[in-house]
Amino acid sequence: MTYWTTLDSPLGPLLLTADPDGALTSLSVPGQKGGRTVQDTWRHDPAPFRAAEEQLRAYFAGELKEFRLPFRTHGSEFRERVWAALDSVPYGATTTYGEIAARVGAPRAAVRAVGSAIGANPLLVLRPCHRVVGANGSLTGYAGGLDRKARLLTLEGTLPG
Repeated sequence: MTYWTTLDSPLGPLLLTADPDGALTSLSVPGQKGGRTVQDTWRHDPAPFRAAEEQLRAYFAGELKEFRLPFRTHGSEFRERVWAALDSVPYGATTTYGEIAARVGAPRAAVRAVGSAIGANPLLVLRPCHRVVGANGSLTGYAGGLDRKARLLTLEGTLPG
């Protein structure tokens, strides 16, 4: 069983999904590359998402810097390592695809594979793939759109407002 709800945000409506234990399995935005869409077999129920809603509201208000929510994702062993590495990038900081590759023990030549894994991150915002920038500091690739990436980095003080 997959539970779902939506939450209004400065990025537009967020679609959140959770498993029967209440662990978040995805956060998607409208038009997201690879984002989820509600399925007929899913159950609409906002109850499992109370903590996520509270923490996301606090984050967008600039009052929360680190999410403390249960996640459960399903990816290859490589993707799971890359996604876990995203969790170590602190609020207000950025890192590069090459630095993430190094953190997961991948060779520099694996930067494209790292980028692909980051692009497949099912937990936008919560697992901060928006904090990954190009080697020269440029805003590159974001499944939710570069405008949303810029908004998140501005909120976190990484980009000037």
